[in-house]
Amino acid sequence: MLSVKKRATVISFIGLLFLFLLQTMIVNAQTEKIVYFIPVEKTVEQGLGAFLDRSIAEAEKANASQIVLEINTPGGAVDAAMDIANSLRNTDIPTTAFINKTALSAGAYLALNADQIVMVPHSTIGSAAIIDLEGNTAGKKAESAWLAEMKASAERNNRDPIYAMAMVDADIDLPEYGAKKGDLLTLTAEDALKVGYAEKIVNTRSELLDYLGLSGATIVEMNESFAEKVARFITHPVVIPILLSIGSLGLVMELYTPGFGIPGTMGLISLLLFFYGHMIAGLAGMESIILVVIGFILLVLEFFVPGGILGLIGVLAIIGSLLLAANDISHMIFSILIALVVTIVASVILFKRFGYEKGIFRRIILFDSTSSDKGYVATTTRSELVGQEGISETPLRPSGVAIFNGERIDVVTEGGFINANKKVKIIKVEGPKIVVREIKNEQEDS
Repeated sequence: MLSVKKRATVISFIGLLFLFLLQTMIVNAQTEKIVYFIPVEKTVEQGLGAFLDRSIAEAEKANASQIVLEINTPGGAVDAAMDIANSLRNTDIPTTAFINKTALSAGAYLALNADQIVMVPHSTIGSAAIIDLEGNTAGKKAESAWLAEMKASAERNNRDPIYAMAMVDADIDLPEYGAKKGDLLTLTAEDALKVGYAEKIVNTRSELLDYLGLSGATIVEMNESFAEKVARFITHPVVIPILLSIGSLGLVMELYTPGFGIPGTMGLISLLLFFYGHMIAGLAGMESIILVVIGFILLVLEFFVPGGILGLIGVLAIIGSLLLAANDISHMIFSILIALVVTIVASVILFKRFGYEKGIFRRIILFDSTSSDKGYVATTTRSELVGQEGISETPLRPSGVAIFNGERIDVVTEGGFINANKKVKIIKVEGPKIVVREIKNEQEDS
C-alpha cells in the first residue's frame, strides 16, 4: 500500500500531465490553419455581394488564416463590385484572388482589391471598360470615376497603375502587351506576372496552398444557398425588367379574366420574386414591401371611388417601392419604363380585342342600354306634320284620333272639344304631342 507521501506524488504527476495535455490541445486549436475558398463566378451583381458578405463573416468567425476568391467571371455591375471590394478591404483576414480562368471588367477590379493575385497558366485579367445597359461605353463622368477606382485599387497593393488604367482607357498605348492605342489591355497570366499584377502562377489548389504556406490546412468550401442562387438570378440586370414586365402584364390581363386566374397569379409571383430576391441581396427592406402593398390597395380602391387620385397615389407608391429596392436607380428607372411600355401596349391590344365587357369591368361598369333591339323606341318629333289638314276620327276631349293623309295619329286640342268627323289642322308639334285646331270656315283657316 502506497504511503501518503508517494500517493501525493502520484496525484501531483497526474495533475501536471493533465495540464500539459490540456495546454497542448489549446495550442493546437489556436494554431489550426483554415482556408476559406469562395467562388466568384458568372455575372457580378448584388446577389453575389450578399453571398460574399456571408462567406467573409463566417471566415472571420472561424478565425480563418486565408480567404481565397476563386475568380472566373466576365464582369458585371460596377456598383456591386465596389460593395464587394469594400468588404474585402475591411476584413483583417489575408485575401488571395485565385484566377482560374478569366477575371474581366468587374472581376479584374475585385482581383486588384485582394491582397495578392495568383493565376493558373493561360488565364487572363483585364478589359474593364464600363458600359451602359445598351452595351455602349458609359458617359465621361462614369468612365472617369471607374478609371480612378481601378488606379487606386492597383496602387493599394503597390502595383503600377498604368496597367489598371489601360484596362479601362483605350487611349493608353501598350503595344508590347497587345493593347495598342484604341484597344483595352487584357493580361495573360505570364504577362501579369511580368508586370507585377500576379505574384505566382500555379496549376492546382495544392500548389496554391504550398505557395501560401498553408499545406495541410483545413479547407472550407463555401457554396451558395438556394436563396442566394435565386437572389443572384433575380438581381441580374437583364432579369429585373423581365420580372417587372411579366408582373405588370399579368395584372393587366387579369382585369379581363373572370375571377382570379393564371395571368394574375403569374403577375403576383413575378413581383414577389422581385422583392424576395432583393431582400435576400440586402437591397429591399420592409418599407418597400409595405409601400407596394399600400399601392395595390389604392389601385383596387380606385375601381370603386371616382376621381383618379387614389389610382395615381397607388402607382406612385408602387414605383417608390421599386426605387427603394434598387441599388442602381438609373437601371431601375430603365426597367420600370420597359414594364410601362409593355403594359401600355398590352392594354391597347386587350381593349381593342375585348373592350370593357370582360373580367372585373363587367362588375363595375353599367352596360345596360335602352337600345331598339331590346324593344326600346326613342321618342321622335314629327315637326313635318305642322300645317297638314285632316278629319277627326273620334271626338277630341281634348285627346283623340285624327286621320291625316290616310294615317291615324293621336292628337290633342288646344283645350276645347271637337266632335268626330270635323276638319282639323295641325298647328304645332311639341315632342310627342301633336296639337290640332278645328277648321270652321275658309277665312279662319287662312
